[in-house]
Amino acid sequence: QVQLVESGGDLVQPGGSLRLSCAASGGSLADYAIAWFRQVPGKEREGVSCISGPGSITPYLDPVRGRFSISRDLAKNTVYLQMTNLEPGDTALYYCARRPDRYCNIYPRYYDVWGRGTQVTVSS
Repeated sequence: QVQLVESGGDLVQPGGSLRLSCAASGGSLADYAIAWFRQVPGKEREGVSCISGPGSITPYLDPVRGRFSISRDLAKNTVYLQMTNLEPGDTALYYCARRPDRYCNIYPRYYDVWGRGTQVTVSS
């Protein structure tokens, strides 16, 4: 049974950086696609970026292109989301999720295992 645990969320000032981690147990990241999503109260969960089993990257969210990047360390079975030049609009609960397939998809309904989320707050 795959489990995912996010960490790294924090309160940060605009222009700051954070690195979120998604630690997986119970399965190898090379076998699945892992995506980062984010959600704010009252809005739908939106896909941020995804890394496939073979390691290809699909960015989904235009406002974060060039500022956020996804990566992984197979030895640590961990996926990261490096976030730079953070803006107040990036404030959200960030989740990582596993798709039971090697390839990415932007829609949350295709992901079956979710972490509990880590809160990112960007404020001065």
